[in-house]
Amino acid sequence: MKIAATYSKEDGSVFQHFGRTEWFKIYSIDNGKITGDEVVSAAETGGHSALAPFLAEKGVSVLICGGLGGGARMALSSCGITVLPGVSGDADTAAKAFANGVLEYNENATCHHHDGEHECHHHEGEEGHHCHHHGDEEGHHCCH
Repeated sequence: MKIAATYSKEDGSVFQHFGRTEWFKIYSIDNGKITGDEVVSAAETGGHSALAPFLAEKGVSVLICGGLGGGARMALSSCGITVLPGVSGDADTAAKAFANGVLEYNENATCHHHDGEHECHHHEGEEGHHCHHHGDEEGHHCCH
């Protein structure tokens, strides 16, 4: 099984803005253990709308991330990728926790887009997802 985490090369943490991530760390997991990993650049994908198909082509079935909007969730879902949002801290630690079945995440972690600015919010105790798009927003590419 392959999982990915949005990745900050600066400090090895889970990058908090899915649509703006420049790197993913992809982990291979077998029998509850990480058997390999690689850092891949998302810069060549063509941007925000191409990230889901990019991960799908790499064989990723689960994404660990900070926040993301509703369109990104739908694109990832259509590519068969399960999203585990609201994760922060060290990416390797999060991947190990996932492999051990103990990763804590926040299903309500969302991103809001305001006039080109991208803000991620974690809504404790809220039901559903809240994503607002203002101004020009790139389309989302879906996998079928």
